[in-house]
Parts: sequence; structure tokens; C-alpha cells
Amino acid sequence: MQVFVRLRRFYTPYIGWGLGSVLAMALLTAVGLVRPWLLEQLIDRVIREQRFGELPYWAAAVVGVALVRAVFNFLRQYLGHVFGQNATFDLRNALYDKLQYLHFKYYDNAHTGDLMSRVTSDVEAFRMFLSFGFVHLMDIFFMTLFSLVVMLSMSVRLTLVTLLAMPFLLVVVMRFERQVHPAFRRVREALASLSTATQENLSGMRTVKSFAREPFEVEKFSAHSQEYLKANLNTAGLWARYFPVIELLSNLTLTLMLAYGGWLVLRNDLTLGELVAFNSLIWYWIWPMREIGYRINEMTQAAASGQRLLEVLEHPVAVRSRPDAVRLPEMAGHVRFEGVTFQYDSPRPGTGEITARPALADIDLDAPPGSVIGLIGATGSGKTTLVSLIPRFYDATRGRVTIDGIDVRALDLTDLRRQIGIVQQETFLWSATIRENIAYGRRSASMEEIVTAAKLARAHDFIMETPDGYDTIIGERGMGLSGGQRQRIAIARAILNNPRILIFDDATASVDMETEHEIQLALRSAMRGRTTFIIAHRLSSVKHADEILVLDEGRIVERGTHEELLARGGVYRAIYDIQFRDYEEQRAAQAAAKGGSR
Repeated sequence: MQVFVRLRRFYTPYIGWGLGSVLAMALLTAVGLVRPWLLEQLIDRVIREQRFGELPYWAAAVVGVALVRAVFNFLRQYLGHVFGQNATFDLRNALYDKLQYLHFKYYDNAHTGDLMSRVTSDVEAFRMFLSFGFVHLMDIFFMTLFSLVVMLSMSVRLTLVTLLAMPFLLVVVMRFERQVHPAFRRVREALASLSTATQENLSGMRTVKSFAREPFEVEKFSAHSQEYLKANLNTAGLWARYFPVIELLSNLTLTLMLAYGGWLVLRNDLTLGELVAFNSLIWYWIWPMREIGYRINEMTQAAASGQRLLEVLEHPVAVRSRPDAVRLPEMAGHVRFEGVTFQYDSPRPGTGEITARPALADIDLDAPPGSVIGLIGATGSGKTTLVSLIPRFYDATRGRVTIDGIDVRALDLTDLRRQIGIVQQETFLWSATIRENIAYGRRSASMEEIVTAAKLARAHDFIMETPDGYDTIIGERGMGLSGGQRQRIAIARAILNNPRILIFDDATASVDMETEHEIQLALRSAMRGRTTFIIAHRLSSVKHADEILVLDEGRIVERGTHEELLARGGVYRAIYDIQFRDYEEQRAAQAAAKGGSR
């Protein structure tokens, strides 16, 4: 029950609806107990004593009981739905809200399919228990309690004989509950893995087809599906062993009651009507004995789902604004790194143990307002990690990053990120219009401002060639646009936000050299007065930077201007020679050919 206690903040505001549903269920059960008494009167009074004139009245009473039960049944259903739907509405929103504010470290190790499974199927399993399962459990309690009182009032001896099978039932139920809870958790985990595999496959369908890996993906999905099948079959095995025992105990109880009750009727210690009524009442015991397995199933599924939801809801948010955060709505954009070291926490394959993986070490950097800093280096050298510390996607393990002399950890997170424009290495666009995508960070922007940003990013011309211009709806993740077009829309989105700090994480990687040149020319005016960080593999993108940092394994191995680094003859010069030697040799050959022709 700890899971339900920890999630109580979502359903306690609506507990009145839940209690109303329980009350309606209690009244429904109580009114239902009138029917065995009516049956007793029909047999002993109307049939045995031949008072047939009273038959219409007793029949009307039966109809009246049915109508009253129908009203209480409606209230039980409706109030239960209101209780469950409202509680899970808040739960689903809180879960989605938490996912928005969880830090990057969480998503480094999370799987999209698993998170989608938690937001959908796990929330729904919890709702089903709140709407139906809880009320059904209470129904079992009321049926057992009320029928016990009535049965004792009719015959204490017959009631005690009927209860002989109850200790065995309790043992079976307790053993079943201990086994079914971990079984259903495995089912949920297997379903999450299956969802993850499906989501990854559909997202990467172009890659699958490019490498003709359809058979491999089918086999991989089949393996996940097999795990899901095994988990469900294991649970089904528990049910298969449980129900025959419950059925046996039910029939044993019924047999004992009929045998002993018939003997009491023969001795005139019990009337035939009372025995028939008692037979009806015993089903108020037998039915819960059979149904309690289903209800434990619902509760166990809800508990397993609730545990998975709590793993997200109670996960600490490592990066958040402090209560006393410094508000800085207008910053100059002076960025400094002071002895910054950063380590990623990565799970060790096969064990799940968290190990620290160094990504940056002893980084010192001073970027005055309006300066341009270029970052180059091999893949995995720490370039993206370095710029990710500025908007606090991660917090430095040691040292500090400051903006305008204030540690970024002390700044209000919203103020900080609103003044940083970022173009990620992997461009993400929403399934919306081009105008809405450009204005995502600033919804109040005018059409004129949107067009200006698009022109700066060299996106306006191709946008106007689309069917509806800026109102053209683009496909999921920008499908229908080329890589270069997506990146130029992302650049326009960053510019429109009017940031004091610009970060371009290999933003021109998907465009040709001519388009890159156009974008660089356009961005120079946009970068004026703003502190800019440019990550690039092409030196042409960073050669005009005020300072260029060459990173290798998380350390700065060279720094300086383009000319200074060329003169030094180190790593930067080697990269330059690789990228430009062929181009310069070609130009020299062309010049020599022109000279010879003269």
C-alpha cells in the first residue's frame, strides 16, 4: 500500500467522489441482501402457506428492489469514474510536467518508448483501479460483512460450518498476492521495452531501409515480443493455478452448507425458505472468494504501474533555480569558465552501476561581450559538453561558469535560457507551420520579425517557394525539408529570440559550402554585439573567430586566433592542411595554367 500512500496527493482532493462511490456500493450491497429475504417469504409464506393473493405485492417488492439497486449502481459507476478520471488527470499532468523539467542527465539514459509507456498505459492502469478496482474491493468487504451479519442472525451453526474453508482461502490469497506483484511488474517492464523498440524502429525507418536491415529489426522486435509473451504467460500460469483452488474451496463451502443445512431442515431446525435464502446469501461469500483474485490483479497492476510512475515523479531535479536565484533579465553576455571539470554519470553495461566518465578537465575561458569563440576537435572531444554548461543543461562537477560575473547556478534558470540562442547539432522541428517553428521561442513575435530572422538565416527564399509560404505545415521532425533547410529554420528560430549569447553546435554541417558561406555572411550582422560560440568541423566556420579553442579528450590543447594557430604548426595546422591543401593546390594549378596560356 506504500505506492498508494505516496500517490495520495493526486486522489485525496477528489476523495469525496470516491467515498460517494463506496457509499453507493455499500447501499447497493445492502439492498441486494433484501432479495434472499424476499425469496424466503415467497417460499415459506406464499407457497407453503398458500397465500397466493400476496404474490403481486411480493413481486412488486422484487421489482422495487431492482429499481433501487439500478439507481445505486448508476451512482457507483458515475462517481467512481469522476473520482478516477479527475485523479489521473492531475497525475498525468504532473508526470508530464516533471518530464519537462528533468535535467539532461536523466534523458541521457532514458528511453522514449519507456517514458511513453509510463505516461499512457501505466497511468491508465492506475486509473482503472481508482475508478473500478478500489470500489470492487470495498464491494467484497461489504458483501462479506453484511452477509455474515444476516447469516448469523439466521443460523449461527450453519454459518460456522460455512466458514470452515475460510482459513484455506486466506492462505491461497496471500500466496497469490506475493507472487503476482513481481509478475505484473515484469509484464510492465517488458511492455515498456517493446514500446521502446517500436518507437526507435519507426523513428529510424529511413536508416533501416538504407541498410536493408528489415529482417534484423523484425527479429529484434520478435525478441522483445517474446519477452512480453513470457512475462504474460508466467502471470497466466499464476492465474491458472489460483482459480482451480478457489473453485474447489467455493464448491467445498457450498457442499458443506447444503449438506448441513438440509440436515437442519429435516430436523425442523431450519425452514426450507431459510435454507434457500441461506443458499442465496452464501453466494455473497463465494462470489468474493472468486472475485478477490481479479481485484488483487487490478490492485497489483495499479501498484506496479504506480511504482513506475513514482520513479519519474520522485526523481530529483538536479538542475533547477534556487529559491534565492538572481534575476538577470538583461545580461551583457560576458562568459567565463574558471577551472571547469565535468563528468558524465553513465550506467555500466550489464550491471547498471553508475560510473563517472570525464568529459572536460580544467577548462579556463574568457569570452567578453560580443566576442566570437570557435571550438574544434575530434568527435567526443568535449565541444558540445562545454557549451552545454552555459545554459545549465548540466552543472560543472568542479569549478564554475559565470555570466557577467555571476555563477550560472545562482541565476534564475528562465532568465538564463531565454537569453541564449541555441542551434543544436541535431535539428528538431515540430509538426506545425514554418512560422510557428520559427516563433517557438517567442510566440509574440510579429510576422515582420519572423521574416527578418528567416532572411538572416538565408531561409526566406526557399520558404516562399513552399506551397503556403510561412503557413506551410512541415512533416514530423521536419520531414519534407532538406537537412540544410531544417538547420536554417533552426538558425532563424535562435535569432528571433534576440539572445545575448548565441551557440551554434555544428549548425552548418548539413549545408553545402556555398550555402554555408551565405549563412556565415548573414550571421555576422546578427552576431554583432552578442557573445557567440561556434562548434564546427569546417575551419571556414571558425577562422574569423576572436579565439579558437582546439579540444582533445576534454582538454584545451591549443588556443588562439586563426593566424596564430596556423603559425604554431600544431593540431590546428594539421586540420587546416587536410581541409585546404587540395583546394589550394587546385587554385595554384589553375593560376599556373592561366599564366602559361598568356
